[in-house]
Amino acid sequence: MPSGTIPAQDPIFLKKLPPGQTAHYNGDMAQEQDTYGRFLPQDSWEDLQHSLKLHVPKEFSFTENLHYLQRSPNECLYHIQHDAIYRALSLDSETAVIEVSELPQEQAILVRFLGDTAPTEWSKRAEVAIYVRDWFDLNTDLVPFYAMAQTDPLLSRALHSFYGLRNMGIPDLFEALCWGILGQQINLTYAYTLKRRFVEAFGRRVECEGEIYWLFPRPEDIAHLNVQDLEELRMTVKKCEYLIGVAQLMAEGELTKKQLLDTNSLVEAEKQLVSIRGIGPWTANYVLMRCLRMPAAFPIDDVGLHNAIKHLLGSEKKPTKKEILALSAAWANWESYATFYLWRFLY
Repeated sequence: MPSGTIPAQDPIFLKKLPPGQTAHYNGDMAQEQDTYGRFLPQDSWEDLQHSLKLHVPKEFSFTENLHYLQRSPNECLYHIQHDAIYRALSLDSETAVIEVSELPQEQAILVRFLGDTAPTEWSKRAEVAIYVRDWFDLNTDLVPFYAMAQTDPLLSRALHSFYGLRNMGIPDLFEALCWGILGQQINLTYAYTLKRRFVEAFGRRVECEGEIYWLFPRPEDIAHLNVQDLEELRMTVKKCEYLIGVAQLMAEGELTKKQLLDTNSLVEAEKQLVSIRGIGPWTANYVLMRCLRMPAAFPIDDVGLHNAIKHLLGSEKKPTKKEILALSAAWANWESYATFYLWRFLY
């Protein structure tokens, strides 16, 4: 399904409680819980029907996250104007176009529906709230990470420079896998070029209030293609094959985000991903980090990570894997965030 959609095979279970009633998650009932295993606590948002107010933790900086989202002028799934983010989200048969901006006096972000795209059903608006909270990783408590980072020789500088930065995610599994594949062995600039070509060739175009928005292709949009269809976008034959293969697995229901999350194991989830043609340890850990939100995911072979460490150490040589393992010994269960913060030095 397009980016922002909860797949049909993984239906969302949302329960609107009567006023004054408190929900308690006990493992077998839904507390406004989506099937991705992520939660929408009742006190985390306000449904204003034509807009949503999402409360954010103290350890959150809209400015820092906005800066991350602006790292490429060639991004095609959203655009930023006047300190607000604009994008389209697919909600099964509906499409919502949203504006995301900061409410600094209320320690919140405002999600405003543009045009006539506000969903009429409460559950659909809740889906949008879940998506945006996941996108900004608002469910993660960064206090323990910051406590560790304060005394870490590499992370202490990152903490003070980028306080409030969140691991901005890619909630849609197909999009995350495609982005990981597209970015293999090329620079970031060209990866964004390939992504734009891919989205504009096979995604869905949405117009709202005179602006054009794009939705990421669905697995079923790609599964029936052949290599020649994708080669026209000037990507390698191997990448074409990998993208089609992943699309076929997801279109047939053989690979889902829920399936990976249900492993409750980084090792098992990584094992399942690397069994897929075209998905190696780097891509698997990138997806586990940005989409599955597994805190110990660690793309240790990432060139950007190596360059960031080299920069911080003032070294002329990139660190060896053995050196990175030694430097990261204190990062246990925070490898994902440590990597994301170190990447920040590169842009």
